[in-house]
Amino acid sequence: MKNPIVQCVPNISEGKDIKKIEYITEPLKHQVGFKLISVEPDKDYHRSVITLIGNPEDMIEPLIKFFMRAQETIDMRKHQGEHSRMGAVDVCPFIPILDITIEECVSYAKLLAEKVAQELNVSVFLYAKAAQNEDRINLPDIRKGEFEAMNDKMKDPKWMPDFGPTEMHPSFGVVAIGARIPLVAYNIDLSTTDEKIARSIARAIRQSSGGFQYIQAGPVFLEERGHAQVTMNILDFKKNPIYRIFETVQMEAKRYQVDVTGSEVVGLIPKEALCDSVKYYRLANKESFNKDMEISELIVQSKKYLKLRDFDELKIIEANL
Repeated sequence: MKNPIVQCVPNISEGKDIKKIEYITEPLKHQVGFKLISVEPDKDYHRSVITLIGNPEDMIEPLIKFFMRAQETIDMRKHQGEHSRMGAVDVCPFIPILDITIEECVSYAKLLAEKVAQELNVSVFLYAKAAQNEDRINLPDIRKGEFEAMNDKMKDPKWMPDFGPTEMHPSFGVVAIGARIPLVAYNIDLSTTDEKIARSIARAIRQSSGGFQYIQAGPVFLEERGHAQVTMNILDFKKNPIYRIFETVQMEAKRYQVDVTGSEVVGLIPKEALCDSVKYYRLANKESFNKDMEISELIVQSKKYLKLRDFDELKIIEANL
């Protein structure tokens, strides 16, 4: 009998008030069938990334309660942060990990979307592999205009939601629910406070402005940490691995006399994505590479070569199975 395992990564538009975050995420804790792996708040982004792993069937009802608490607690009319956003729960993807297909993940995304629309009276867009048309495959296309412009945007028949009312919920906003393959949410720290430099580097690496395929990237200034950052999604790490992006950012930063001081993974990362990069650096240094190295050693090597901070085994998908 199959025991399907997915990763589900809802993002909420609250990254500052820990009590609110704990209240919203409480329905996801201590559940049968899945685990709450991490809650990662960021004050500058004013956003928290939540990671679940387990059986998607068991996630649906707790996720509904989680959505309800977000609706009760977060007022998007008062929200400001560095990260683009359009809803209290901004996005919620299902990602196949073990014994489940992407098509089955689409089915769970649609199930959740329908329930959220019905029970919360919230507008829902299906995205990525769950998208009903090409305009909604890429999340930035749906999110364009963000919360402030979404009500006017939805008046265009082209942007009617897939589920729920055709007018935006006044305080919640809207949400994108979908299914996708594993991506790497990855940020690179720069030794500068100048966001323009980060913007120039992001433009050099992202697909939309002529950079690498499968890379979405932008600039941000992290007030809490006191430096600029290139923030990105690597949509297919097998086609464009982390080391290639990391090295390109270092190279582009040199023209501004700026150093790369660190990097971070947000959410979880497949072990393979780290192995690919560690292998590159070890072979480039004429060192042997053991593809069967222990996860603890992989973490040491990844921190060494990619300057990863705040990184441990709980960040690796396979360590949570």
